[in-house]
Amino acid sequence: MTDPELVGQDGIGIPDALQRLWTPHRMAYIKGQDKPDGDDPPGCPFCRLPSLDDEQALIVARGETVYAVLNLYPYNPGHLMVVPYRHVADYPDLTADETRELAEFTQHAMGVVRAVSAAHGFNIGINQGVIAGAGIAAHLHQHLVPRWGGDANFMPVIGHTKVLPQLLGETRDLLAGAWGKRSTTAD
Repeated sequence: MTDPELVGQDGIGIPDALQRLWTPHRMAYIKGQDKPDGDDPPGCPFCRLPSLDDEQALIVARGETVYAVLNLYPYNPGHLMVVPYRHVADYPDLTADETRELAEFTQHAMGVVRAVSAAHGFNIGINQGVIAGAGIAAHLHQHLVPRWGGDANFMPVIGHTKVLPQLLGETRDLLAGAWGKRSTTAD
C-alpha cells in the first residue's frame, strides 16, 4: 500500500532533495525474466544466446567450447562472462578442453578490456550454485568485472545507483573489435 503523504497528485511522488537515475531495464532482472526453470536447457539464456546474432546477443567472441558475452546487468562497464556452450552447472563437470578454453578466454578478455578501457584490476569468479549467488545456477558462467581506482564511489554506496557511461551495444562493439586484434594465446 502506498503512503498517501509520499505520493503527489500526479502519482509519481512529491519533490525532495534526491535525484534519481531510472533504470527500468533492471526490472526484468528483478522479476527473474529469462532465468531457466530447473536444470534443463530449454529456456536457458546461456543456451539460447549462441543461436542469435553476436550483436543482438552481446557476444564479444566465440571459441570452440566457450564464448564471451557482456553481462546484461553489469556491475561495471565491460563486465562480461565466459560461458561454456554446453549446459553444465558444476565446475568439476567441465571437460579438460572446456576448462582450458575458459581460462584462455578469461586471460584474453583481461587483455582486451585493459586495452580498451585501461582497467586497473578485475574481479574474476564463478558463483557456484544458488546459495553462492548464481543468478543462473544451472549453466556455469565465469564473471570478469573490470575495476578502476575509485569506481566504488558514493553512487552505489549511498545512492544505491551504478553509473554506466556507455550503452551495452557500444561496449560490445569496442570489445569485439579489440578481441581479434590481440594474440589468441594467453596475454
